[in-house]
Amino acid sequence: MPLPPPAPDSTCLITGASSGIGAEIARELAQRGHGVTLVARREERLRELADELTDAHGIRAEIVGASVADHDGRAELAAEIERRGLAVETLVNNAGYGSAGRFQDLDPDGEEGMVRLNVEAVVGFCGIYASRMVDRGRGSILNVASTAAFQPLPYQATYAASKAFINSFTEALHTDLAGTGVNATVLCPGPTATEFADEAGMNSFEGLPSFLVDDARDVARAAVEGMEAGSRSVVPGVHNVISALGGRFAPRTLLLPALGRFYPYGR
Repeated sequence: MPLPPPAPDSTCLITGASSGIGAEIARELAQRGHGVTLVARREERLRELADELTDAHGIRAEIVGASVADHDGRAELAAEIERRGLAVETLVNNAGYGSAGRFQDLDPDGEEGMVRLNVEAVVGFCGIYASRMVDRGRGSILNVASTAAFQPLPYQATYAASKAFINSFTEALHTDLAGTGVNATVLCPGPTATEFADEAGMNSFEGLPSFLVDDARDVARAAVEGMEAGSRSVVPGVHNVISALGGRFAPRTLLLPALGRFYPYGR
């Protein structure tokens, strides 16, 4: 039972749910009858999405406006969900951000904050909920990484490193949870048409062929199907699988200079 069945007192906690892949994952889960708890800083967007999901699918959609980058904020959020009488049986760690540029030119506080949100928040929420899921004998965790996880990336040094951590952590967690009724899946999408690129200063992946930029709905569908199948890892799209293999096995002495010269987001 990799993805627990819907129940009135259970919920799917989705961070970074106000747009992009997070919002589309919420739609995929709601279509399957799952209640959702949507978390992000932009409450007005969360409310619009919650109303949409309730009207379309009749599910319970809760919203919590919060930043999850610090320990106290995560503990407060977990307590609030309990106060609402809900148990988190599906956890989607999607909140995160990136940056673009040479590391020495970027805002140090922003890079530190990226590690807190992209890495610490994922470990923190898994720490809160994995043991509770194991005690119940069911549960599903989805941690969103990236194809950036498979190699160092000049001009995105911190982002790629944070996603490499998530990939490694989740694959190990998947094995730790074997036989417990709980599953952990890592999602590694490539470039996807969301607000992420603009916010990271990537100019919406300008310069990339359109067939290399995925639709968030397709990525979300692949993610939820991977959770249902109990997959350890999901890399949506053949082109991204090829990219991931290249990133894993290409010699760094050749790969890094090439990326430094041609990687589009450093321009």
